[in-house]
Amino acid sequence: MQIQVLKSKIHRVKITQAELHYVGSITIDEDLMDAANLIENEKVQVVNVNNGERLETYVIKGERGSGKVCLNGPAARKAAVGDIVIIISYAGMELEEAKKFKPVLIFPDEKNRII
Repeated sequence: MQIQVLKSKIHRVKITQAELHYVGSITIDEDLMDAANLIENEKVQVVNVNNGERLETYVIKGERGSGKVCLNGPAARKAAVGDIVIIISYAGMELEEAKKFKPVLIFPDEKNRII
């Protein structure tokens, strides 16, 4: 039996941009992606601390060192620039593996940089 467990979390990062007229997804600074063990096209859940909205989308690489976190397409309606969000990914694994697994959690500063 496989269960879903927390794999990665970027905790309390600031939305820097929202692009409604885009295909879709969330663009994340590649430094944040690396630190959180996220890869391009990975499915993520985005939880907006400011308004309670939740959505699922996929990751696009943003410019390294830019601090960019941009909601694209319809997701842009779920957050405003300056909103604080939590970005979460999950992984499926066997129960015994899940009991030993340690997720990657990062806590960026107010400029979306790795602390």
